Amino acid sequence: MSLLKKVTDFLFGKDPDIFDNKGQVLHKLPKKKWDDWNNRIVKGEDYNWRTHSGVTAGENDKSKTTKH
Repeated sequence: MSLLKKVTDFLFGKDPDIFDNKGQVLHKLPKKKWDDWNNRIVKGEDYNWRTHSGVTAGENDKSKTTKH
C-alpha cells in the first residue's frame, strides 16, 4: 500500500468493503456462521415467527388483574 493511499484513507475514509462488483451487498461471513444463524431461526421456537402467538408477558400473573 502506498503512502499516498494511506494518507487519503486517513483524510477521507476508506471505501466500504461490503459491496461486490455489481454493487450488491456482500456479507463476508464463513459458511458455519450462516449455518448457525439459519439453524437458530429454523429450529429455535423463540425465533419461529410461524408459531408466534403474540405477547404473553405477565399472562399468568394474577396480581395485575382488576376486579369489576
